[in-house]
Amino acid sequence: MNAGAVALAGRLCSGLGEGAGFTSLDWVEHQLRDKFGFRPYPGTVNLSLAGHDWEMARDAMQAAAGLAIEPPPGFCAAKCFAVLIDDSIEGAAILPVVEGYPADKLEIVAPVAVRQKLRLNDGDRVTLRLQIE
Repeated sequence: MNAGAVALAGRLCSGLGEGAGFTSLDWVEHQLRDKFGFRPYPGTVNLSLAGHDWEMARDAMQAAAGLAIEPPPGFCAAKCFAVLIDDSIEGAAILPVVEGYPADKLEIVAPVAVRQKLRLNDGDRVTLRLQIE
């Protein structure tokens, strides 16, 4: 992470349970490995974020190119951004390019089981350094 990273904090929350299927798709694994240098642990870490800093970061993410995840037909595209979770785990924030995606949600993939590694439960505070390029 360089000095241009945005610091954010959110609360861990449960998702819809679809992250493991998404991160296990061959084309997703391949693109994340090529673009971020790691094979994602099955599943995503879901954070609920709010406030001015998050609104500014989300607007910047939507305007930025990010690193694109190019899907085959039938899947939505996504932009990814490098992230450092709790100053210890490198990962990628996934911003699906889809109408109606919840404005308070951010999904993160990492090469390890973040919840277990950091001993986190729903509602726990998680800090991020998000690189928006």
